[in-house]
Amino acid sequence: MTIKVIIMDVDGTLTNSQKVVTPETKEALLKAQDAGAILILASGRPTSGLRDLSKELQMDKHNGLLVCYNGAKVVDCQSEEVLFNQALSIEEAKAVLEHMKKFDRVRPMIDHGEYMYVTNVYDNIIQFNGGPFNVMEYESRGGKYKLCEVDDLAAFVDFPLNKILTTSDPEYLQEHYKEMQAPFIDTLSCMFTGPFYFEFTAKGIDKAKALDIVLKPMGYKQEEMMAFGDGHNDTSMVKYAGIGVAMANAVEDLKAIADDVTLSNDEDGIAKSIYKYMPEIK
Repeated sequence: MTIKVIIMDVDGTLTNSQKVVTPETKEALLKAQDAGAILILASGRPTSGLRDLSKELQMDKHNGLLVCYNGAKVVDCQSEEVLFNQALSIEEAKAVLEHMKKFDRVRPMIDHGEYMYVTNVYDNIIQFNGGPFNVMEYESRGGKYKLCEVDDLAAFVDFPLNKILTTSDPEYLQEHYKEMQAPFIDTLSCMFTGPFYFEFTAKGIDKAKALDIVLKPMGYKQEEMMAFGDGHNDTSMVKYAGIGVAMANAVEDLKAIADDVTLSNDEDGIAKSIYKYMPEIK
């Protein structure tokens, strides 16, 4: 079966440890598009955090798509049309943000327009990989946001949110995530999207649902799709695609359900798999 759709997570998958697309991976993806495949970036990032990558990969010229907020929103790269959008209601967002006040080491982050809103821009350091890590700088730069403080996020929110992102030391999140999600376990999607990220989206939202809603009406079949990921939030799309590929640096749970495991994001794993399953473009 010919591969017609290539779906990729971004951080830890498409980009290397320096957060860039390597020349070999870029070349393979451009060749795949020239051969008729479309590219889809499927990430927890907001739309603004994916646009530069989509332009670098010339996705606006090849009918590419952006699956943002872990599946809560899908955007056409060429027309900028929103093809799917399912946000948290204002009431749901307020309830989550109010509940997060019970966890003194959890920092919620929400986005609206060109800003990422937090309660304290100076409370931005978590412990990760044995050292201090400025998580707010990392997230705001990745999403192309300016930072803004508000005293009470729950009181501030009067607009729907595609997701609520929370962060803390990985150990703290592991100890408390069950309490964090407890009031919402039946009404929202609650998940780890990284060791130091735990987030809330509308019920049933995941990358596979967004892909299914958008791609099936376009005539694409699952067996024509190849998906790459490294994290727990990539599980649904790796299962969904005809060929689901885990990176060598992926979590073990993802490797266990993947059809194949490629090299790491620092070793051009995506390029290696594209040439393996699309040998005609090499």
